[in-house]
Amino acid sequence: MFKLLRIHMPNSEISAHRNRLNFLFCILSTLFFIQYNYSQTIPPTFKKKVDSLITEAPKTYQEIDNVLKEFRKDSILIRYVDNISKDKGYLYGQAYALNQLGRIYSDHTLYPKALDLFQDALKISVNANSIEFRVYSLNMTSLVYSKTEAIKSALDYSQEALELAETVTEPNNNLKRSKNVSLNSIANIYQILEQYDLAIEKFENLIILERELDNKLGLAINHQKLGECYEAQGKLEPALQNFRKSLVYNEIIDFEKGKIICNYSIAHVYVHNEKINEAINILQTNLNKAIALGDQKIVAIIYINLGWALTRLGDYDTAETNLKAGLNLAKTYDLIAEIAEANKFLSELWIKRDDYEKGMDYYKESKKYEERITNSLNLRYVNDMILRYESQMRANQVQRLSEENESVRLKLRKNRTILIVLAIFLILLTAILYILYKQSQLNAEKKLLTLEQSLLRSQMNPHFLFNSLNSIKLYIINNEKKNAVHYLNKFSKLVRKILEASSQREISLAEELETVALYMNIENIRFSNEINFNVYVKDDINTNNIKIPSLILQPFLENALWHGLSSKDGAKNIDLEIKKGKSGFIEIIITDNGIGRDAAEKIKDSKVLKRKSVGIDITKERLANFSRDYENYFHVKIIDKFDDDTNPIGTQIVIYIPII
Repeated sequence: MFKLLRIHMPNSEISAHRNRLNFLFCILSTLFFIQYNYSQTIPPTFKKKVDSLITEAPKTYQEIDNVLKEFRKDSILIRYVDNISKDKGYLYGQAYALNQLGRIYSDHTLYPKALDLFQDALKISVNANSIEFRVYSLNMTSLVYSKTEAIKSALDYSQEALELAETVTEPNNNLKRSKNVSLNSIANIYQILEQYDLAIEKFENLIILERELDNKLGLAINHQKLGECYEAQGKLEPALQNFRKSLVYNEIIDFEKGKIICNYSIAHVYVHNEKINEAINILQTNLNKAIALGDQKIVAIIYINLGWALTRLGDYDTAETNLKAGLNLAKTYDLIAEIAEANKFLSELWIKRDDYEKGMDYYKESKKYEERITNSLNLRYVNDMILRYESQMRANQVQRLSEENESVRLKLRKNRTILIVLAIFLILLTAILYILYKQSQLNAEKKLLTLEQSLLRSQMNPHFLFNSLNSIKLYIINNEKKNAVHYLNKFSKLVRKILEASSQREISLAEELETVALYMNIENIRFSNEINFNVYVKDDINTNNIKIPSLILQPFLENALWHGLSSKDGAKNIDLEIKKGKSGFIEIIITDNGIGRDAAEKIKDSKVLKRKSVGIDITKERLANFSRDYENYFHVKIIDKFDDDTNPIGTQIVIYIPII
């Protein structure tokens, strides 16, 4: 099984390790960071924003980040913030800028420079007397050491960050998140030492803490780590569940790196479950994304995993190409764990080719690096550090409890009655506050449900209801009683279904199809029955067993009608096809032969009265919220269709629904 192993290195080895990377860093940093020379003109709007920030001089990370968040990955602009803050003596701005520059270098595997920047930020944070920025810099330093397999140093910095954060009695949310980062780093050490039960306990507690902060990034990270621990124990089902939960959170926050890590972790489990082709598809798809991201460690891991999967498939030549690509990257960036793993899989590959001599050579090379990783002296040191930390924490807790008990005893002596009354008052106050808090939560949930129902009902907007009744009234005026009764029955049935569906969180696909069929019948009156609406359901699909959010298809059909077909001459077709897709998905495909999105947008812009359509945006948000409770997630794809002469010939919507 492919695991991300770590190794502790003594300080002398860390220095040598950093020196080996310095030359490589000089080359890569020149290519990566000097996108423009420093004479590049900083946009005047950005200068004004920075000047305003320095004038106001906020002292918390969150306040500064609110202003500069969108520029955090632009090294030129962040370097400008650093220089201006330094000139103006604004230490908080300088600490923020140096930390962000360090993150940029770290994300591109330029670890020596990242460490220098984080250390500079730490010194400035000390001068600014900012515990928040000190903890942040310590955590970032620990993260870099962890990435370079320097476990001792990583643990030292994480523990220092945690102890410093715990000195603040009323931390803000950002400091709470930093404390959780420290706890996560320590939990990672348990994982590295293969103390999986302890690691699982830590990660589960962290998930509770991150949920309290509504920190979706933290939830994504800890579900990912929890999945890795379960996979290491051979518990593939809970591992897969946690990887998928992590993927959902990464999708919600649109964190590309997190999505790539989740996907290759899911692929890894698929290989264990003999779903080799599915694993290869996921890995190949995410390889290009990882290359574009620029994190060479992730690229190396995907190459190695891909080579392993292809070996299992029997495609030895392609497997060798990928394994060697991963090995070369790992050697370039001195990624010890990945070098060991690539050699192990190459050994397996050559043995399968019946070349036992090469297989043994790669096996010996793998063992050589594994010995560095599992250096017993380092592991004993780290274990001792953990035991010492746990003992110290327990001792501190006992000491605090003892001091509190002594204080209570003295106060009871002075005035037992007042203390008891005060205690009762505090208990009652706490209970009342808790009840009010729970009531506030319930009210918020009720308000959210009410809003969702209102939004659902707004999809069948007053214009639709009014125009439908007018159309039926026209039948009555023209004495077309049968048509009037026929469409009035359909209209009343549709309204009843809308009201019923809006009170339900989910309905069957069969019910949804019945509702949209009624909707299309009513709308077709206004199009003089020119719309050819067809529904195709594959024989192997039971629509009664598929659950989806209620009233989810109508906005897409409405969009096709009024933006795609209303301005089109000739035949007007809408096809709704339901079939099985890949990886446990049902695909719902809505295709129209309308004028296309670009032409529809131009027509919309030319109108004097513009009505903003929010139906599809609301639908996507509902799908995202609905998917959080499931292992898989909903996805919507919009495809513009063109003929051979690149003329628009319609639009296609593909909705991917997991089989629940």
